Amino acid sequence: MYVSCLKREEEMARLDGKVAIITGAARGIGRATAERFAQEGARMMLIDRDEAPLRALARELGAERARAHVADVSDPEQSVRYVAATVSTWGGLDILVANAGIGGPIMPLIQIPVAEFDRIISVNLRGVWLSLRAAIPVMRAGGGGSIVITASYLGLRGVQGGGAYVASKHAVTGLMKSAALEHARDNIRVNTVHPGIVETRMAKTMEAGFSRDDPEEGRRRLLRGVPMRRYGQAQEIANLITFVASDEASYCTGHCFSADGGQTAR
Repeated sequence: MYVSCLKREEEMARLDGKVAIITGAARGIGRATAERFAQEGARMMLIDRDEAPLRALARELGAERARAHVADVSDPEQSVRYVAATVSTWGGLDILVANAGIGGPIMPLIQIPVAEFDRIISVNLRGVWLSLRAAIPVMRAGGGGSIVITASYLGLRGVQGGGAYVASKHAVTGLMKSAALEHARDNIRVNTVHPGIVETRMAKTMEAGFSRDDPEEGRRRLLRGVPMRRYGQAQEIANLITFVASDEASYCTGHCFSADGGQTAR
């Protein structure tokens, strides 16, 4: 009997019965998280501005697991609508993965155009705040939930040439801590996940930014800062997000979880 009970626990999906929103779901870490959540039994509303890959992913995962909702997370009305659509479709909301984010130019901070600075802050900070603002009342009414914000290792340290992006990721880390304190008694956990350099489109942009004429040199420069001497994979970050979102992390709130190959250990 003991063996059979263990087997049943091992077969039980971590997110059975959970309803999740994942923003920035069309590619990279968001897509990998959606795939992992589907394996773990979640039902999801997938959010992105990029309609074609978003709807393709929802079809791939199946209507019993995922629906697509095209939205700009930096727009307050659209944020309210995608949360309402989630409740209307699935009957509630248990998990928010605020993953949508953009990179920025590699240049001295005093040279960043105002419009570019505002664009980065609008998506990376305002977009996260708006998602929390729309989702938390629904979670509170439902008895609690788990919020995971995708930050960055650059939300824990600085880097030359990335001022706007670094500022946005430090800001969401502070936003997370305030939200965690404000809503601990509502049974809403709020945490950040801090990926290092991950094999995504953003990494390619960083490589070009650090060595415009020779992206391979840019890659070598980036890898010199990673003790493990490799980029992370999106699935590795999705694994961590899944743990933090799940009830296995039930006593974790207000915390920064890193998956960065040792970059912030220095």
